[in-house]
Amino acid sequence: MEAGMDERAKTVVADIAVVGCGHVGLVVASCFATLGHRVTAIDVDAARVASIRSGVSPIYEPGLDALLRQALDSGRLEVVEGTPDALRAEFVFLAVGTPPSTGGASDLRAVRDAVTALAPVLRPDAVIVNKSTVPIGTGDLVAQMAKHFGAPGLAVVSNPEFLQEGTAIDNFMRPDRVVLGSSDARARERVAALFEPLGAPMVLTDLRTAEMIKYASNAFLATKVSFVNEMSSICEVVGADIAEVARGMGFDERIGRQYLRAGIGWGGSCFPKDVAALEHTASTFGAHPQLLRHVIEINREQRRRVLGKVREALGTLEGRRILVLGAAFKPHTDDIRESPALEVADLMQLAGAEVLVHDPHVRQEAVSAAFPSLALADDLLTAAAGADALVLATEWPEFVDLPLDDLAAVMRRRLIVDGRNVLDPATVRGAGFAYRCIGRPALEGDPPSTAPNWRDAEVDTDTLGVGTPVGRR
Repeated sequence: MEAGMDERAKTVVADIAVVGCGHVGLVVASCFATLGHRVTAIDVDAARVASIRSGVSPIYEPGLDALLRQALDSGRLEVVEGTPDALRAEFVFLAVGTPPSTGGASDLRAVRDAVTALAPVLRPDAVIVNKSTVPIGTGDLVAQMAKHFGAPGLAVVSNPEFLQEGTAIDNFMRPDRVVLGSSDARARERVAALFEPLGAPMVLTDLRTAEMIKYASNAFLATKVSFVNEMSSICEVVGADIAEVARGMGFDERIGRQYLRAGIGWGGSCFPKDVAALEHTASTFGAHPQLLRHVIEINREQRRRVLGKVREALGTLEGRRILVLGAAFKPHTDDIRESPALEVADLMQLAGAEVLVHDPHVRQEAVSAAFPSLALADDLLTAAAGADALVLATEWPEFVDLPLDDLAAVMRRRLIVDGRNVLDPATVRGAGFAYRCIGRPALEGDPPSTAPNWRDAEVDTDTLGVGTPVGRR
């Protein structure tokens, strides 16, 4: 953190409560305390509270353990279990989970429980700040519930989070924008003052627009990923390289370079839940979100494509031994929610394969809770012994520089399916492996493909518009 930022933060010191100590709440609480505010972090999980009090984060997030200990040692962060008898906090940030329910709807029980419990113990001028990702209209619901349960004058501000797991601390301290929505302009200004030291652009709007900004942002990013993945399937059959296509596209400032990496698709706690929730909300109100439905289906198809590549190369998955590298939905986090890696591993196991998973930071108990039949291996080479194929599904730095010679010596068959396009094809093939990836044309020696051979295809020059001048558009 910059020294100037710390000095500016000291000019406004507030009492803040953060309800929920998960991936969002714990980062928010620790960062606010580091900025000089007095923070009370609240959670109902006794084991989680005990871990945080000891200075050990219950989640893996780079830099969070050190930041947490700094906040605790300063005395500015207090961690409590359950709802206190009274809260001195001027601002109460809701950072509780809103998991997906039937048909994509968000489960708001944790939000409802928090408001029900907190409303009677809040000071009259407190502001509830909703950081949980919630359906459009939830801010109005929170205000109505607060009034019903004893806090009639409570103001509600929507402050959607844009923290990315793996870089969450930097995202909080150096945000590209801060979105604040409320029908109470004074409350909105009070919350804005908390974020003023960060120097980010402020988007000040109404409750529902702020809630919609969060959903629209994540839906757009998910759309970019699904778009490039659909382009990758076309690249494979026409003989183009999606990595070069994406690089060429990225130079266009209207498109940008981010979220254009082809692979096995998006996952995690945000994209799947938020796209499904927006599609559900739109459908409920009579809109027809066709694009969102296709974005979701393309993402599902990416898992099946990886499965198909392994089956195609091995002839069958029945009885084959497969090592999946990665369990987290992306690197630098231990979050396995909606993990593409685990979905691919589960699909291969259902198809009859013997599957082992290796991840440097995910624990067996976390995987067992979601996929009871999947086993994690601690050691890479031990897990690879006798394997027929290795599937790289999470691009941890440890997996980008694999010990290929050692792997070749212990595996039964030499096949690597790179679901993230992070390995160098020439290096992998040079080590004696057959190499498959996403959206790149097959070369001699690669496993066969069921797609038509683009090299042998007859090209209809009429349909390509040969000889027709093409202006830049």
